[in-house]
Amino acid sequence: MDVYYVYILEVLAKTGKKSFYTGYTNNLYRRWHEHRNGIGAKFCRGKKNIELKYFETYQSRKEAMRRELQIKGFSRKQKRELIKSLNDKIK
Repeated sequence: MDVYYVYILEVLAKTGKKSFYTGYTNNLYRRWHEHRNGIGAKFCRGKKNIELKYFETYQSRKEAMRRELQIKGFSRKQKRELIKSLNDKIK
């Protein structure tokens, strides 16, 4: 059974500006490693610090892709609230 992940990375640019990157994958560790080593999306290449801040799991690629697009449409504030909701669950 396949598992797909939708994730949010916090990316620190050389200028010191923080941004969010949202993506999906079937191997979260591999994809995070690719982003950190400049192999992933162009958005993350050359950035100083890349942290995994949030992820969700899905049973199908279609569901994960749909959720990824939904999150990409969120405002910065909504993304922060989503990340906070996960952190609150962990505590």
